[in-house]
Amino acid sequence: MMAFPPQSDVCYTPSKSSEAGIIKKGIQPFPRTYRVYDSQQMVWVLTGNTLTAVPASNNVEPVILSLIACRDTEFQDEEKGNLVFLGIENRSLCLFCAEIEGKPTLQLKDVDIMNLYNDEKAQKAFLFYHGTDGSTSVFQSVFYPGWFIATSPTKRHKIILTQQRGEVNNTNFYLEFEN
Repeated sequence: MMAFPPQSDVCYTPSKSSEAGIIKKGIQPFPRTYRVYDSQQMVWVLTGNTLTAVPASNNVEPVILSLIACRDTEFQDEEKGNLVFLGIENRSLCLFCAEIEGKPTLQLKDVDIMNLYNDEKAQKAFLFYHGTDGSTSVFQSVFYPGWFIATSPTKRHKIILTQQRGEVNNTNFYLEFEN
């Protein structure tokens, strides 16, 4: 499994010779891609234009998460993790945070992840802190500090943002590098 220590001066990327390689922060020609699952073996799937979590099986085609470091360091916070954009591979869909009915909500927007990456000024709603907790990854909204991407323990529920870590919902994810 991948682990990404929160450090601002490097971008961690997989290499073929080991599970994690290190390259200098700077131009990243393309996003790294990962299969995502939680401790209950729930994977992320696209249902219409919504991300949901379902049990992994041969009948399920999980989304492949595209992850690319943000070049704009305005919002960097080394204690929270690396600044990243998250998207769905082979789709022009990126994860972003918006307020709906007074509550921070995780959404998908029709935006190419490389357009976000190439913008000189990062759009805060699309940014996440990618931190680690042991061998798992944690994604915290930059737009809504203290709100984390989470899956419900109940299958087919929408992937959400939550402030309650380690309670009902899963906020820790395993990332499996996709070649």
